[in-house]
Amino acid sequence: MNKVYKIVVIIVVLMVSVGVSMGLSFGEAVAEKSVLRYTQAFPTNIDPAIGEDFSSTRALTVLYDTLVYPDEKGAPQPCIAKKWESSSDGKTWTFQLRSGIKFHDMTELTAKDVKFSMDRLITMGGGYAFLFVERIVSAEVVDDYTVRIHLKEPFGPFPYTLYRLYIVNKDLVTSNIKKPGPYGEHGDYGTEFLVTHDAGSGPYMVEQFRLEEYLLMKKFSNYWGRVAPNAPDEVKLIGTTEPVTVRTLMSRRELEISDQWQSLEALTALDKIKGVDIAKVPVGGMFYYMMNTKKPPLDDIHFRKAIAWAVDYDTVRNTIFPGFNQARGPIPHELPGFDPTVLQYHFDLTKALEELKRSKYFGKLDQYPVELHWVSEVPDEEKIALLIQADLDKIGINAKVIRDPWMVVVEYMARQETSPHLIIMSISADYPETGALLTSKYAPESASSVNQNEWLLDPKYDAMLKDALSTLNTEERYAKYAKLQHYIVDLCPTIFLVDTPSMHAYQSTYIDWPAARGEGIPVIGYELDARWIEVYPDKRAELLK
Repeated sequence: MNKVYKIVVIIVVLMVSVGVSMGLSFGEAVAEKSVLRYTQAFPTNIDPAIGEDFSSTRALTVLYDTLVYPDEKGAPQPCIAKKWESSSDGKTWTFQLRSGIKFHDMTELTAKDVKFSMDRLITMGGGYAFLFVERIVSAEVVDDYTVRIHLKEPFGPFPYTLYRLYIVNKDLVTSNIKKPGPYGEHGDYGTEFLVTHDAGSGPYMVEQFRLEEYLLMKKFSNYWGRVAPNAPDEVKLIGTTEPVTVRTLMSRRELEISDQWQSLEALTALDKIKGVDIAKVPVGGMFYYMMNTKKPPLDDIHFRKAIAWAVDYDTVRNTIFPGFNQARGPIPHELPGFDPTVLQYHFDLTKALEELKRSKYFGKLDQYPVELHWVSEVPDEEKIALLIQADLDKIGINAKVIRDPWMVVVEYMARQETSPHLIIMSISADYPETGALLTSKYAPESASSVNQNEWLLDPKYDAMLKDALSTLNTEERYAKYAKLQHYIVDLCPTIFLVDTPSMHAYQSTYIDWPAARGEGIPVIGYELDARWIEVYPDKRAELLK
């Protein structure tokens, strides 16, 4: 036997041996790794004290656990907390935690981590902190598996807001703090570390994060909770909404779910791809054209009402967003607490001119042009902006349409002086109740976020909202929400366009997505929770033949 032949024999024997040791038959292919990929408008912030937009929230939902988790109706169910109770006055909430839950670094999650997460969120004041700032007195560690949260006053929807308290690993974060930093003894509070790393216990963990390109997460093998049998091994958020790219990826079966920002034309094209369908997912959202009420000429209520009466709502609903509900006030129809009796402005140029003549700016309109901004990643917004520009021209208001990338929008909406005249935005409820939008849209604590370009800062509204949120009885709270909806419409800080379900193209042939068949969780982030989405690589392979 020559040397070459001997070497070949040895290699074959080794290959067979390795195959047997791995439980494979010789010649058997290794099973394809299942991947769920979807596109999003980046940036994506995976720090729970910073991220709050759609992309960030969808990542946070699978990277981190929360005390409670929403069911298919949006109601709180046990998660990290196996049970909880409140005091008779509704100001003290005690949570009993499950034992044995592991963070991704395999250390145990305990009450100290819950307290640290709440303290960090409130101290930093970003992300979803507006749900808790000015409401939480303190979070108290009773013992390793008991945490008590003290509120300043009763807060009816408090359990719902806990969907946004993502629990971070205290020890991991504190060991990665950089000093000095803006948070005193806490330095940077671990913010630099959490740009590209997670500190969670969720069903997925960060594998790789290339900023502005993609976020790759892999399944956490030691996850304590339940996941669907065929949940993906990996989840990849791809940072693009560009229609041609999305269509190419979808046709190559390299994308399972599109972002929600695709235009009607793009969705129509995607729907023509074999095995691809369109999902219409309710998430308690609406398209708002938000007016900066502190910026002339929009500081005049009559000028704002003139704009509201001048908009051709029928064209928005029937042509740009066919099949969507016409908005009626500031709350989407499906959100609990919505009041159907509230006034909805409609296209009436006579009323628009009447209001404009009552404005202090009438007669000098040429000195006060307005800017209509739209987000470049959402093409349908340009159609709305151009339509309203033409509508306003009919009553003598000079409007300029301006296109902005999302990153620029986030930056200039953080300050009143740089927030634009008007900007269109799709905003969804942070928890499934009317109080969520009444807070994120108009409360002072959210004024510097992308949820509120209005900068309402209205003391009467703030007092009414505070009273409503402190009402523990649900029916009484909803009645107070109704009065707030009427009050907002009277102030006219916003143009209410259409309710916005989340529209996605998806690979219906080889993924089973509960939300696409009407069984999803109607809460942003949770409707795309990868732990419940099942992926079938063999069916994908059939499409690729």
